[in-house]
Amino acid sequence: MSGHSKWQTIKHKKGAADAKRGKIFSKVAKEITFAVKQGGSDPDTNPTLRTLIAKGKASNMPNDNIDRAIKKGTGELAGDILEEINYEGYASGGVGLVVKVLTDNKNRAASEIRNIFKKNNSEFASLGSVARGFERQGTIMIPAEEGVTEDQVMEVALGAGADDMLTEEDGFTISTQPNMFNEVCAALDEAGIKFDRENSQIGLVAIQIVPVKDLNVAKACNKFINMLEEYEDVQDVYCNWDLDDSIADALEDE
Repeated sequence: MSGHSKWQTIKHKKGAADAKRGKIFSKVAKEITFAVKQGGSDPDTNPTLRTLIAKGKASNMPNDNIDRAIKKGTGELAGDILEEINYEGYASGGVGLVVKVLTDNKNRAASEIRNIFKKNNSEFASLGSVARGFERQGTIMIPAEEGVTEDQVMEVALGAGADDMLTEEDGFTISTQPNMFNEVCAALDEAGIKFDRENSQIGLVAIQIVPVKDLNVAKACNKFINMLEEYEDVQDVYCNWDLDDSIADALEDE
């Protein structure tokens, strides 16, 4: 989820995610299998796979799970044929949603996700109508409690090819081009700067935002997003809301 304060939304999501660790393992495993099929099983030559393995380990995903997912991708173990599909639509207040799906049955997935949209008084939008308000970007999250200064992080990140850095009370958010994400992560590692691997990723970031200052609208959007994320074939839900800090705090307390 994207918003004015990335750390507000990360904190809110992380509490829910911690309660669904097994589901996280399943989703990361599916992404690993798909990445191997797309780019091979060697993390040194497949940066997407390298990022996903790091993400799995950061969430304490067992090595056996990672190995099985890789072998399904190479065909060493039987696995489903996965397709990647995006669905687009709008939540309350005109908040745009892009739903990334990995599924072995696109008809089932389309039906299930359409039902979730209907339950939230929404329908699919035409292809590209919401997605054009997003761009693909690498995002790296560094918690403030790691004890590094803004100047230290900026020097390493920008020196390694990052585009920008946002400083907030809870930490730093580094933005990169997708092809520079792994290089910046490697530079941070080399400098001994720890970052939140579980929430750092290459994904969609809103470039056209919708301010949300009404708590009821925020709750309706949040309910919609949670229902989508509960569905097993949904890998990510990207939205373009810009949460007022007081609204984000209220959601966190829900």
